[in-house]
Amino acid sequence: MSKRKSIISIQNIVASVSLNQKIDLQKIVEKFPQTEYNPSVFPGLVFRLKKPKTATLIFGTGKMVCTGAKSEKESRSAVEKVVKELRSEGIQITEKPIVNIQNIVASAELGGEIDLESLIYKLNRVMYEPEQFPGAVYRMDDPQVVFLIFSAGKLVCVGAKKEEQVYEAVDKIQQILEEKELIYYTD
Repeated sequence: MSKRKSIISIQNIVASVSLNQKIDLQKIVEKFPQTEYNPSVFPGLVFRLKKPKTATLIFGTGKMVCTGAKSEKESRSAVEKVVKELRSEGIQITEKPIVNIQNIVASAELGGEIDLESLIYKLNRVMYEPEQFPGAVYRMDDPQVVFLIFSAGKLVCVGAKKEEQVYEAVDKIQQILEEKELIYYTD
C-alpha cells in the first residue's frame, strides 16, 4: 500500500456503440436541427447532450461513438438518452444498443516530485526525451495502460477499458515509484 493517497479523476470515456442497423442521418438532421452534419467534411453526425455533457457521433452504418462522459455509467446513460431522443422523433431503432468502452482517460496527482532522469534507468518500457516532451511515457503491461508521468507528481493514464483498471494502475505505478525511490514527498 502506498504512503500517500493519490487523487484520481476520470477526464473522458470513449465508447463505441453498435445499433445493428442502418440509420438515416438526413432524417435525424430534419428532426434535430441542433445536430452537426456536413458529409462532405466528415461522414458522421454530431449529436450533443447537455446532461450528461457528451458528444455522440452517429454514422449511417448504425455505429456510434460517445465521448465526454466521466464514468462508464454516464457513458451508457448518454447512449440510452440519445437512442430515446431519436426514437421519440420517429427514428426507428429496433434493438438495444451494444456499448463497448474503448478508452478511459484519467489524470492523477500523487502528491510528490518524481525523478524523471532516474526513471529511465530504473524502469523498463519508458521513453523520456525532455527536449521533445516534458513527461515520460511508461507502458504498463497489467493492467494494459500507458502513463504520461510528469516531474510534479502528476500523471495521465490512457488505455483502460474499465474504471477499476485506472485505480489499479495508478496504485501500482505509485508503489513502483516508491519502491524504486523515484518519488519524493515534501511533507
